[in-house]
Amino acid sequence: MPDIVTMFFVLGVLAGLVRSDLEVPKAAYDVLSLLLMLTIGLKGGIALHGNLAPELLIRLLAVMALGFLIPLGLYPVMRRLVKLNIADSASFIAHYGSVSAGTFAVALAYTQTHSLATGGEVTLYLVLLELPAILTGMILYALFIRGAPTDKNTERHGIGTIVAESFTNRSVILLVGGVVIGWMYGPGQGQEVTGLLMGAFTVVLALFLLDMGLTAAEALRGVRRRHWRVLTFALVAPMVLAWPGLLMGLLLELPVGSTLILASLTASASYIAAPVAVRGAIPEADSGLAMLAALGVTFPFNVLVGIPLYAIWIQRVVG
Repeated sequence: MPDIVTMFFVLGVLAGLVRSDLEVPKAAYDVLSLLLMLTIGLKGGIALHGNLAPELLIRLLAVMALGFLIPLGLYPVMRRLVKLNIADSASFIAHYGSVSAGTFAVALAYTQTHSLATGGEVTLYLVLLELPAILTGMILYALFIRGAPTDKNTERHGIGTIVAESFTNRSVILLVGGVVIGWMYGPGQGQEVTGLLMGAFTVVLALFLLDMGLTAAEALRGVRRRHWRVLTFALVAPMVLAWPGLLMGLLLELPVGSTLILASLTASASYIAAPVAVRGAIPEADSGLAMLAALGVTFPFNVLVGIPLYAIWIQRVVG
């Protein structure tokens, strides 16, 4: 039996495909995403409380390196195999080099359900993978398309602007803020707040996935025959991209749960932060096409099939 939270995603997809009038109000979605990001941050901070070590910095820098290397490796694939133009290729590597907070939440729930050891720093992986990937996509686009530093769009959405917007994104603020608060107070203090949020995590995730299922169904309704290359990539990419995270986790000797989360993150694609950044910095890109791939195909694959599959791979590699 799949984890119960994934069945809420299935329910949302089915409801969307049959065009049910079921919907999650935007205000409710905003509250759910806020609670989800804050709770994930708190979990990571509490786990880090009293457990900071010098080797942690090395691990975090190694994870950050993946945020640059994965999109660089993806660019020729998007150009030569998927046959996208420069703008869409830069957009896709920003999406697929970046990560999905929803996938992270499901992977985290999976490690808890299956009692897999997980380090508190895994929450930081979200930020460390997301920002470098978005920057890499923007830089490659500027190198191959723009050339002229006086371009108006470059001035309005330059690297400095992208960095500022990425760091002030509400997901990043909530995640990092939650980590800091959790690290300051630890598991013993603030139970009247942290206890309530931790206890409600699975319920909040289930409702969040219900809305993601409805959104994914809407994206899938836009599928056309001409999209076959993009759809094939979106289905195959997670199984390939999981390996850099998996191997990095083994190289760094991370706990099994942390390795699974890292593999799930590198296998995922952003559908929140990256679309916002790409829409401003690469206006020529077809943002709907990237959302179709990331949210319509890759996210459902990871939630329903990918995460358990990566867990099996890790168990076989570890022996």
